[in-house]
Amino acid sequence: MSAATSLIVPFVMLIAGLGALRRREDVFSALAEGGADGVRVLAKILPPLVALLTAVYMLRASGAMDALTRLAAPVLKLLGIPAETAPLILIRPLSGSGALAVGSELIAEHGADSLIGRTAAVMLGSTETTFYTIAVYFGASGIRKTRYAIPAALLADLAGFAGAAFFTRLLFG
Repeated sequence: MSAATSLIVPFVMLIAGLGALRRREDVFSALAEGGADGVRVLAKILPPLVALLTAVYMLRASGAMDALTRLAAPVLKLLGIPAETAPLILIRPLSGSGALAVGSELIAEHGADSLIGRTAAVMLGSTETTFYTIAVYFGASGIRKTRYAIPAALLADLAGFAGAAFFTRLLFG
């Protein structure tokens, strides 16, 4: 890390502190209030987050993930998506760390320069942990009904997966 990079956070804090002093605001009280708000947000989002992570673990431990992978493989083949990436496609909307583990397994098994390894890497970079993100942000803001957010986000994920497979095959296949 360069010297300039390591000074960015202290510089931003100095500017914020000087701005607050200039406006005669109590910096410590604002900091304490922000910390208290952070704890309240954490208390709101922790239950859905724990439930989501538990569900992901249960899917993998029960063998349901393997069964879903076998079911999805023929459809993925028709879409031009490598069937080996099916576990990644199924777990990515649920868990970022789970998807990273699956992606790492795919890359270790097939190689980083293989079509499957590259496709997995592009999929990880071009999609989102949809349910995690919705649980965190909607939970933090108190929104109970997601309406069209989940279907739209899952459709965007599907486009990301298909696009990742298409462009990886186009550029490297």
